[in-house]
Amino acid sequence: MAKRDYYEILGLSRTATEAEIKRAYRRLAMQYHPDRNPDDPAAELRFKEINEAYEVLRDPQKRAAYDQFGHQAFEAGGAPGRGAAGAGFDFSSFADAFEDLFADFMGGRRRSASNRGADLRYNITITLEEAFAGKRAQIRVPTAVACEACGGSGSEGGAEPSPCGTCRGIGRVRTQQGFFTIERTCPSCHGSGRVIRNPCGTCSGSGRMQKEKLLAVNIPPGVEDGTRIRLSGEGEAGVRGGPPGDLYIFVSIAPHWIFHREGRDLYCRVPIPMTTAALGGQVEVPTIEGKRLRIQIPEGTQTGRQIRLKGKGMTELHGGARGDMLVELVVETPVNLTRRQKELLREFEKVSGKGDNQHPQSEGFFAKVKELWDELRE
Repeated sequence: MAKRDYYEILGLSRTATEAEIKRAYRRLAMQYHPDRNPDDPAAELRFKEINEAYEVLRDPQKRAAYDQFGHQAFEAGGAPGRGAAGAGFDFSSFADAFEDLFADFMGGRRRSASNRGADLRYNITITLEEAFAGKRAQIRVPTAVACEACGGSGSEGGAEPSPCGTCRGIGRVRTQQGFFTIERTCPSCHGSGRVIRNPCGTCSGSGRMQKEKLLAVNIPPGVEDGTRIRLSGEGEAGVRGGPPGDLYIFVSIAPHWIFHREGRDLYCRVPIPMTTAALGGQVEVPTIEGKRLRIQIPEGTQTGRQIRLKGKGMTELHGGARGDMLVELVVETPVNLTRRQKELLREFEKVSGKGDNQHPQSEGFFAKVKELWDELRE
């Protein structure tokens, strides 16, 4: 049976670049890999065919020979390789590309071991006024810092660690298991590529020690509850000179006894006397910056009426503009009345006419109730 054209197998033109060849191979190899197609002989044969085509086209010399002579260039002992079960490719020349494939197949690109320090979290609670104006806070963070005795190297006297003899300083070792070439973290140096012959007595070779750091944090105006502030490099020091982690500060805003915040707007409920609500007048209300503002109360104000004060809300985090402040008025019924006050209210009740729209809400409500009762009696 005649062999298929290698370019056709990979779905490429004869002018394909090396990068295009590699991408096509990786896509097809993952699609037809035996682990993804168990008990499928057709997929296994297709996988071998893909590998054979890639082994030739990835090598400039073999590709040039194939372009000139076709499959005859590798006949009579000149086969491109003697892989498992006649797969037609050489593991030694194929390793780099296969490692990329294997890393993707296992859920992500291969990453070398890292000695980076851990990230830290610090919770801070501020007042609403501090969230409005911003704050510069001093915080103390217990963390791991670089050992002063060895300079973070973990080696006595700060001496440089020696290259690992197992992985020769690479941090990874390769093993071949049948069809696969597997790369894993070196068990001797745990991926660092270096080993310490004489550990530091102060930090026991870790290159770091526990200490409390004093840090200054700038909390910007307009910060919202739950905001996360990142301080790069202020986390734990890395092991044996590795890069430090980051510190994440989570901001919580304490509840305020007057104001309720929604985005950049502020809400507050202000009680007013019944007489002021009925006759109108003025009241003073507080603002978030600690000032007082006089507002006008219209005649006949009812509970729940809102008055919007433009530009008196919270500072916007980005841009510095301010939101609004909405004052909700609550009409307060007087208590602990004197005899004379009660007499005056009774007199007011007598002179108040019914149906003259002085009490529109109550009159309207009871009129509808009366209609309901009349319907039920019919």
